[in-house]
Amino acid sequence: MKYLDVRLSQPRWMLHPMQEFIRDDDAVRYEELQAWSGVASERAVEHELFYVEADRERYEAALSAVDSVRWYDLTPIDETSFYVYVSQETRPEDVAWREAFADLNLVLAPPVVYDADAAFHMTLVGPGEDLQAMLRGLPEEIDVTVKTVGEYDRRHAPVAGELTTRQLEAVETAVELGFYEVPREAGVAAVADALDCAPSTASDLLRRAESRMMRRLVERHGRRRRDG
Repeated sequence: MKYLDVRLSQPRWMLHPMQEFIRDDDAVRYEELQAWSGVASERAVEHELFYVEADRERYEAALSAVDSVRWYDLTPIDETSFYVYVSQETRPEDVAWREAFADLNLVLAPPVVYDADAAFHMTLVGPGEDLQAMLRGLPEEIDVTVKTVGEYDRRHAPVAGELTTRQLEAVETAVELGFYEVPREAGVAAVADALDCAPSTASDLLRRAESRMMRRLVERHGRRRRDG
């Protein structure tokens, strides 16, 4: 089974208002789409779950002004990060690029990460011929950058597969800086500086990543205590 990591950049007329907000405003430091329903279909309404690191008030003000958004629920994590569950009408501009893979034998593997230029990065998994068909089927207006392609082999998945991209980035950064060395060579503040986020956000990312990895490790490889 093949996989394709790709970056898609849309022209301005195709951009979602929140993509324009990410590009034109400095309020958002990081955003990823973690889960969704209806993204690869022609449903009139779709639902999405985002993880965001941003100025919450400015982000919510921008989201409230989007015409296609029917309602949303924002759940704070700390002062600079939160989850957003969004119910919105499917836009014709989004259907235009989704049609390139909607009927193919492909799986869109989360998360979808948005960058500061309003482009988004995603991973598609499936037969090689379907991945090629998807690239050919994208609208000409979309600028496509293929980052990596090859046999799907994510050997970290048994332990770290439940981590979000941002959590994995935080752990990798912490390792590089010596956060896990004994004695410790860098603190949470150094990790936060490297991630360009608040120390509380970095601490939360590391705690959640560590909790998920330890739980997964015990579930897969731990020994259960038996009474008697």
